[in-house]
Amino acid sequence: MRVRKVVTTRAGGRSSGAFTSFNLSRGVGDDPSAVASNRGRLVRELGLSGAVFLQQVHGIRVETVSGPAPGAGVPDLAEADAVVTAEPGVGLAVLAADCVPVLLSDPKAGVVGAAHAGRVGAAAGVVPATLQAMVALGADVEDVVVLLGPAVCGGCYEVPAEMRDEVGAVLPGSGGRTRRGTPGIDIRAGLHRQLDMFGVRGVARDPRCTMEDPALFSHRREGSTGRQAGVVWLDPSDG
Repeated sequence: MRVRKVVTTRAGGRSSGAFTSFNLSRGVGDDPSAVASNRGRLVRELGLSGAVFLQQVHGIRVETVSGPAPGAGVPDLAEADAVVTAEPGVGLAVLAADCVPVLLSDPKAGVVGAAHAGRVGAAAGVVPATLQAMVALGADVEDVVVLLGPAVCGGCYEVPAEMRDEVGAVLPGSGGRTRRGTPGIDIRAGLHRQLDMFGVRGVARDPRCTMEDPALFSHRREGSTGRQAGVVWLDPSDG
């Protein structure tokens, strides 16, 4: 079955002010009606039967869903940072504004997953937990293909040296130095190595840095701001 993967940008929505204009998060202080309008447009323009959003908490909890959210007013899945499904037409959405939206798929098995991987969640193992949930639905790790979406890059993500070393100890390959020569973290580099260690060979990286690209939301750059979404789904028209 064919898999679709999309990462939104700031453009094309109803939000205003700091959230201009295609903010998809309910949890950042934006006008709820604007967020609902933006989410509705996402579902319509992608041709989805519905979309599942999460109340992300930088954890490793993975939800398995069998159908779309029934309506625009349905609550986001509580305290979850990843979701998987084998149901065609259901968009799995993770929100980010510097963290990594991780979009996973096994087209052969017809299983997809999405994970929100910030520094804390990536170090705790949210991506391996998502892989495990996909395997439980019939996926084969060797057939999984992954997109690591836009995020703050290692050249911009400055942290204290102790934090860099702590994350690097559990997420090898993530520690490094920024362009300023200060301690830094490259979450996508660490996730890429982690996926390789688990046997996932088909990994692609979106090269965009959220801090450097004004078309994307960035919490580190702007403070109060919106969230873009990484969305993955099984296309029922290609079954």
